[in-house]
Order: sequence, then structure tokens, then C-alpha cells
Amino acid sequence: MNKLHERLWKKANKVIAGGNMLLSKKPERFLKKYFPVYYKKSKGCKIYTIDNKVFLDLSLMSVGTCILGYSHEKVNNKVKDAINNGNISTLNSTKDIILAKMLIKMNPWAGSVKLMRSGGETLSAAIRIARAYTGNQKILFCGYHGWHDWYLSSNLQNKKNLDKDLMKGLNIGGVPKALKNTSYPFEINNYEKFKKLIKMNDIAAVVMEVERNIKPEKKFLLMIKNYCKKNNKVLIFDECTSGFRESYGGIYKKYGINPNMVMYGKSLGNGYPITALVGENKVMSAIKNTFISSTFWTETIGPTAAIETLKNMKLNKSWQKISKIGDQIKINILKIAKKNNLQIEISGLRSIPKINFINKNNEKYKNFICFEMLKEGILFKDTIYVSLAHNKKVLNKFYNVLNKVFIKISNNKIKENIYSIKDFRRLN
Repeated sequence: MNKLHERLWKKANKVIAGGNMLLSKKPERFLKKYFPVYYKKSKGCKIYTIDNKVFLDLSLMSVGTCILGYSHEKVNNKVKDAINNGNISTLNSTKDIILAKMLIKMNPWAGSVKLMRSGGETLSAAIRIARAYTGNQKILFCGYHGWHDWYLSSNLQNKKNLDKDLMKGLNIGGVPKALKNTSYPFEINNYEKFKKLIKMNDIAAVVMEVERNIKPEKKFLLMIKNYCKKNNKVLIFDECTSGFRESYGGIYKKYGINPNMVMYGKSLGNGYPITALVGENKVMSAIKNTFISSTFWTETIGPTAAIETLKNMKLNKSWQKISKIGDQIKINILKIAKKNNLQIEISGLRSIPKINFINKNNEKYKNFICFEMLKEGILFKDTIYVSLAHNKKVLNKFYNVLNKVFIKISNNKIKENIYSIKDFRRLN
């Protein structure tokens, strides 16, 4: 990072707990000391930094929130109208009803909706409702589900429980020790582990990311569905990341297996804060037996953005387009790697390709890629959250630069310390 970014980052670490608001946006998650930190404008897949540099975002796209691209004009215009009409008041917004109806139409098995503003809190609400409905406490989960106590408590039982889904050596200070043995992880397609877990008593719910890096076997999902149905447990599908990436309304639809509740987040509002919990009436009605409520769940910007985002997704069939773009990215990266005699593997959803080198230098190579890409005005390390803004011109530039970087890796043109002072100055 240059001196302006570095100076602000140091100030931020003095006044902001943890330095910033999201772990995924810490510069050290990409390339410490070199990766830019602060932006002043974003549009399409371009990010304009505070020091007037322009980067193509072939990376997180704000952790997958903007499938339509940054600062989408039609969504923005509707939000501006909502602001001009007053974003919040003592009374309720009719936008909540409109959005709820759209989500129920998307999920005909469901009957009611609760709108919120972040993924972690929505999953926590789902867990609370499931416990209220069943009268039980324990949760079986598969995948990443946020920062709240119910999820992190799994590491009280075994400090490695969340290694695969979150991060290794995760600190969980402040999570009540009384929650030990209330949340248990299982892996996708691990039949024996799941069968062993369901022998326990007091299970309230099974929570799953249906698909992330590994495709589930349909019979595995059916086994879980049948267990929940037979034993009156709540099946919750977490579609925070996957919700609108391979189908309109959930990757679960590919498998034809309905949950009792599904949650949506990230891209639902194309960058504006809005999440939704959609569920069967019999389960969702348990909300009357507990307390789940928040002041800013009543603001209008989130639902307004979501309504317009869903309309544009449906009009453009965005899930089909980004999946095809993602497929093509995977094919082209593999071709470039093969041409340069490099062995890589690509995982992730169709529209979230992630590369890894089949090599002991995996991290070193990815850091080198990140640095070389920065020199060419591209944000990329190993993962791309594909959006409609990733057009052929953008991708062709990416492929050309990636080929140059792969040539250097193949010819072992990486300095021992990877980056020289001269290279560093080029970024400043």
C-alpha cells in the first residue's frame, strides 16, 4: 500500500477495533504492505482508490454482494427515491410486504418472511426460531455461518472444529463456555459422521450451506431431509453466498429438496444491506414464542434495493450468465496453466472460481500473482466472485496478465523475497 493508504490504516487501527469492519477486507488477507485499502468510488467492476488509481476487481466484488456490478444505476435510482421519501419513520414500509411476497413466490413451499440486514444475525434468528419451535438446543451444521456465539461455540468442544469452514487457530474469546457441546460440525457427503451425530438427543436443527467447494450428493441431502422430516427437526439452508449464483432463489433448487427455512444475504440487495429468512408457517410462527426485533430492520433502503435487484436479476437471467462466465474463466485459467506447465486445481461454485497450485509453493505463488496483478491495475489473488460487469474486455486483460505471470512462475522468475524495492516503488 502507498503512504496515504498506510497512514490511514495506521490511524484506523488506533480508533477502529480490529482496524476495519470485515475480516475479508483486511489488506493482509491479500498482500500485506502492498494491497490498497481505501476506495472513493466503485462502478461496474472498477474500483477508484483514494490516491486516484483505478483497479479492475477480479477478486471479491465486495465478498459477492454485487452480482449486477458495483453502483448499478437502476438499483441506485430506486434507492435515491426511497431516501428522498424518507428512509424510516414511526410507521412501517409497504416495501416489506412487496419483497416478502416476491420471496414467497420464489419459494412456494414457504409461507412467511422476516427481513433483516446482515447474514450472521439472520442465521442466529433462524437458530433461535428453530430452538423455539422444537424445544431442543443442539445444532448440527455444515459450512460457514458467521460470527455469532451459536456457531463459534463449536470450537469450545474442539478448537479445530471450524478450521475447514472459517480459519485455523480461530480465537473465540467471549463465547460463553456454557455453550460447549451445543453445536456440532459435519462435512458434506460424510454419511457416517452425520449418522453418528443424529444419535444424540436434543437436536433442534440442521444448518447447511448446500454447496460451496464440494458438490453434495443428492442422496446425502435426501438423508438429511428425511431425518429432519421424520423427527420434526428444522432443516435450514444457508444461501447467503449461493442464493442467486446458479439459480433464481437458491442453489438448493438444483437438487429439488426443500428446507424448512432458507436465508438469503449478500447479493440480495446488490450491495445494499438486506437479508431475508424465509420459512414454513408452522416453523416461522414460533417467533411468537421468543423475541426477535431490531430498529433498523424497518428502514426502506434495503427492501427497495432488493426489489429492484431481483427484478433485474430475473430480467437478465443473471445467474445463468455469471455461471457461464465462471465456467469460461475456469477453462481459460486451466489452459493458461497447462501451457506454462503448471499444475493447478480450481474449486468453488461455478461463478466463484478459486485456484490453488498443486505445489508446496502454493501461497508463495498466489502472493506473487497478487503483486504482479496490482502492477497491472488488477485486484486478484486466487478467487473471483463473478458479476455481470466482468465482460470480455475485462477478462481478456486478466488472461493476458495471468499468462505473463504464469510464465514468470514457470521460469522460476520469482525473487527469494518475491518483491524488490524497485517493484514496490512502481506501485506507489
